[in-house]
Amino acid sequence: MGTRMNFRVWLLVWFCGLTLAEDELGESQVTTDIKSCFPNMCKLLKEFKKQEALETRLNENETQKVAFSAATGGNGACGPFTTHTTIIYRKVITNVGNAYNQNTGIFVAPVAGIYYFTFFYHAGGNQPVSLALMKNNELIVTAYDLKSSYDGSDNGGNAAFLQLQQGDHVYMRLLATTHYFGNSHITTFSGVLLQD
Repeated sequence: MGTRMNFRVWLLVWFCGLTLAEDELGESQVTTDIKSCFPNMCKLLKEFKKQEALETRLNENETQKVAFSAATGGNGACGPFTTHTTIIYRKVITNVGNAYNQNTGIFVAPVAGIYYFTFFYHAGGNQPVSLALMKNNELIVTAYDLKSSYDGSDNGGNAAFLQLQQGDHVYMRLLATTHYFGNSHITTFSGVLLQD
Protein backbone atom coordinates (compact mmCIF):
# COMPACT_ATOMS: atom_id res chain seq x y z
CA MET A 1 0.00 0.00 0.00
CA GLY A 2 2.84 2.40 0.91
CA THR A 3 4.67 1.72 -2.38
CA ARG A 4 1.54 2.52 -4.39
CA MET A 5 1.12 5.77 -2.40
CA ASN A 6 4.78 6.75 -3.03
CA PHE A 7 4.30 6.13 -6.76
CA ARG A 8 1.21 8.36 -6.83
CA VAL A 9 3.02 11.19 -5.05
CA TRP A 10 6.04 10.81 -7.35
CA LEU A 11 3.77 10.82 -10.43
CA LEU A 12 1.99 13.96 -9.21
CA VAL A 13 5.26 15.78 -8.50
CA TRP A 14 6.71 14.67 -11.86
CA PHE A 15 3.62 15.96 -13.70
CA CYS A 16 3.84 19.30 -11.90
CA GLY A 17 7.56 19.57 -12.66
CA LEU A 18 6.94 18.75 -16.31
CA THR A 19 4.25 21.40 -16.48
CA LEU A 20 6.56 24.00 -14.93
CA ALA A 21 9.48 23.03 -17.16
CA GLU A 22 7.38 23.63 -20.27
CA ASP A 23 6.48 27.15 -19.15
CA GLU A 24 9.21 29.63 -19.94
CA LEU A 25 7.59 32.50 -18.14
CA GLY A 26 8.90 34.83 -15.50
CA GLU A 27 8.79 33.78 -11.86
CA SER A 28 5.74 35.92 -11.02
CA GLN A 29 3.88 34.50 -14.05
CA VAL A 30 4.79 30.89 -13.06
CA THR A 31 3.51 31.47 -9.52
CA THR A 32 0.23 32.83 -10.89
CA ASP A 33 -0.09 29.90 -13.32
CA ILE A 34 0.55 27.33 -10.56
CA LYS A 35 -2.06 28.90 -8.32
CA SER A 36 -4.63 28.96 -11.11
CA CYS A 37 -3.87 25.46 -12.50
CA PHE A 38 -3.08 23.68 -9.22
CA PRO A 39 -4.64 25.69 -6.39
CA ASN A 40 -4.77 22.67 -4.03
CA MET A 41 -1.42 21.09 -4.94
CA CYS A 42 0.25 21.70 -1.57
CA LYS A 43 -2.85 20.59 0.28
CA LEU A 44 -3.03 17.42 -1.85
CA LEU A 45 0.63 16.57 -1.24
CA LYS A 46 0.16 17.08 2.53
CA GLU A 47 -2.86 14.73 2.50
CA PHE A 48 -0.85 12.05 0.68
CA LYS A 49 1.93 12.32 3.27
CA LYS A 50 -0.56 12.13 6.17
CA GLN A 51 -2.18 9.03 4.69
CA GLU A 52 1.20 7.38 4.16
CA ALA A 53 2.27 8.13 7.76
CA LEU A 54 -1.00 6.70 9.10
CA GLU A 55 -0.58 3.48 7.09
CA THR A 56 2.99 3.11 8.37
CA ARG A 57 1.86 3.52 12.00
CA LEU A 58 -0.97 0.99 11.55
CA ASN A 59 1.42 -1.57 10.04
CA GLU A 60 3.95 -1.08 12.85
CA ASN A 61 1.28 -1.45 15.57
CA GLU A 62 -0.48 -4.45 14.04
CA THR A 63 -0.40 -7.35 16.49
CA GLN A 64 -0.53 -10.91 15.28
CA LYS A 65 -3.83 -12.49 16.32
CA VAL A 66 -3.47 -15.82 18.13
CA ALA A 67 -6.25 -17.52 20.10
CA PHE A 68 -7.52 -21.06 20.54
CA SER A 69 -10.05 -23.09 22.51
CA ALA A 70 -10.38 -26.85 22.36
CA ALA A 71 -12.24 -29.61 24.20
CA THR A 72 -11.17 -33.21 24.77
CA GLY A 73 -14.10 -34.76 22.96
CA GLY A 74 -15.09 -38.33 23.69
CA ASN A 75 -17.60 -39.31 26.33
CA GLY A 76 -16.18 -41.04 29.37
CA ALA A 77 -13.30 -41.46 31.77
CA CYS A 78 -9.73 -41.02 30.46
CA GLY A 79 -7.16 -42.66 32.69
CA PRO A 80 -5.79 -43.51 35.07
CA PHE A 81 -2.51 -44.25 33.26
CA THR A 82 0.74 -45.51 34.78
CA THR A 83 2.76 -42.53 33.42
CA HIS A 84 2.22 -38.81 32.93
CA THR A 85 0.29 -38.28 29.68
CA THR A 86 -0.15 -35.26 27.40
CA ILE A 87 -3.86 -34.54 27.02
CA ILE A 88 -5.00 -34.15 23.43
CA TYR A 89 -7.93 -31.78 23.00
CA ARG A 90 -9.31 -33.04 19.69
CA LYS A 91 -12.46 -30.91 19.34
CA VAL A 92 -11.18 -27.50 18.20
CA ILE A 93 -13.62 -24.69 18.96
CA THR A 94 -11.43 -21.95 17.51
CA ASN A 95 -7.81 -21.82 16.37
CA VAL A 96 -6.94 -18.31 15.13
CA GLY A 97 -3.34 -18.38 13.92
CA ASN A 98 -3.26 -22.22 13.83
CA ALA A 99 -0.81 -22.44 16.72
CA TYR A 100 -2.66 -25.27 18.51
CA ASN A 101 -2.18 -28.79 17.10
CA GLN A 102 -5.22 -31.02 17.68
CA ASN A 103 -3.18 -34.14 16.85
CA THR A 104 -0.52 -33.60 19.53
CA GLY A 105 -2.36 -31.40 22.06
CA ILE A 106 0.52 -28.92 21.95
CA PHE A 107 0.34 -25.15 21.44
CA VAL A 108 3.50 -23.73 19.80
CA ALA A 109 4.00 -19.97 20.26
CA PRO A 110 4.21 -18.39 16.79
CA VAL A 111 5.67 -15.14 18.19
CA ALA A 112 7.27 -14.01 21.42
CA GLY A 113 4.84 -12.30 23.76
CA ILE A 114 2.56 -12.45 26.80
CA TYR A 115 -0.08 -15.18 26.59
CA TYR A 116 -2.99 -16.16 28.84
CA PHE A 117 -3.95 -19.84 29.25
CA THR A 118 -6.90 -21.47 31.02
CA PHE A 119 -8.05 -25.04 31.51
CA PHE A 120 -11.08 -26.68 33.09
CA TYR A 121 -11.91 -30.30 33.84
CA HIS A 122 -14.74 -32.55 34.91
CA ALA A 123 -13.99 -35.84 36.66
CA GLY A 124 -15.63 -38.57 38.71
CA GLY A 125 -15.20 -38.19 42.46
CA ASN A 126 -14.32 -41.88 42.98
CA GLN A 127 -10.83 -41.39 41.44
CA PRO A 128 -8.16 -38.73 42.01
CA VAL A 129 -7.65 -36.08 39.33
CA SER A 130 -4.54 -33.99 38.66
CA LEU A 131 -3.94 -31.85 35.57
CA ALA A 132 -0.92 -29.60 35.00
CA LEU A 133 -0.32 -26.72 32.62
CA MET A 134 3.15 -27.23 31.16
CA LYS A 135 5.57 -24.86 29.41
CA ASN A 136 8.18 -26.88 27.53
CA ASN A 137 8.98 -29.39 30.33
CA GLU A 138 8.27 -27.01 33.22
CA LEU A 139 5.17 -27.41 35.40
CA ILE A 140 3.44 -24.01 35.65
CA VAL A 141 0.13 -24.52 37.54
CA THR A 142 -2.03 -27.50 38.51
CA ALA A 143 -5.59 -28.36 39.46
CA TYR A 144 -6.39 -31.51 41.42
CA ASP A 145 -8.88 -33.27 43.64
CA LEU A 146 -8.52 -36.28 45.90
CA LYS A 147 -10.52 -39.48 45.67
CA SER A 148 -13.73 -39.39 47.70
CA SER A 149 -16.33 -42.03 48.51
CA TYR A 150 -19.10 -39.44 49.03
CA ASP A 151 -18.41 -37.03 46.13
CA GLY A 152 -20.08 -37.98 42.81
CA SER A 153 -18.09 -35.64 40.56
CA ASP A 154 -15.41 -32.96 40.60
CA ASN A 155 -14.86 -29.83 38.53
CA GLY A 156 -11.85 -27.57 38.59
CA GLY A 157 -9.40 -25.52 36.61
CA ASN A 158 -6.64 -22.97 36.72
CA ALA A 159 -5.05 -20.20 34.62
CA ALA A 160 -1.74 -18.43 34.11
CA PHE A 161 -0.11 -15.56 32.22
CA LEU A 162 3.07 -16.73 30.47
CA GLN A 163 5.93 -14.83 28.83
CA LEU A 164 6.75 -17.05 25.84
CA GLN A 165 9.48 -17.03 23.24
CA GLN A 166 8.74 -18.02 19.66
CA GLY A 167 8.65 -21.83 19.47
CA ASP A 168 7.87 -22.46 23.16
CA HIS A 169 5.48 -25.39 23.74
CA VAL A 170 2.47 -25.16 26.07
CA TYR A 171 0.31 -28.20 26.78
CA MET A 172 -1.74 -30.01 29.41
CA ARG A 173 -0.49 -33.06 31.27
CA LEU A 174 -2.57 -35.66 33.09
CA LEU A 175 -0.45 -36.87 36.00
CA ALA A 176 0.06 -40.61 36.51
CA THR A 177 -2.64 -42.61 38.33
CA THR A 178 -5.26 -39.84 37.90
CA HIS A 179 -8.13 -39.33 35.46
CA TYR A 180 -10.54 -36.81 33.90
CA PHE A 181 -13.85 -37.10 32.06
CA GLY A 182 -13.62 -36.57 28.30
CA ASN A 183 -16.38 -34.50 26.74
CA SER A 184 -16.86 -31.95 23.97
CA HIS A 185 -18.10 -29.23 26.33
CA ILE A 186 -16.63 -29.45 29.84
CA THR A 187 -12.94 -30.41 29.74
CA THR A 188 -11.27 -27.56 27.85
CA PHE A 189 -7.96 -25.84 27.18
CA SER A 190 -7.68 -22.26 25.83
CA GLY A 191 -5.02 -19.63 25.18
CA VAL A 192 -4.66 -16.17 23.69
CA LEU A 193 -1.82 -13.82 22.76
CA LEU A 194 -2.31 -10.61 24.73
CA GLN A 195 0.75 -8.65 23.61
CA ASP A 196 3.70 -9.39 21.35
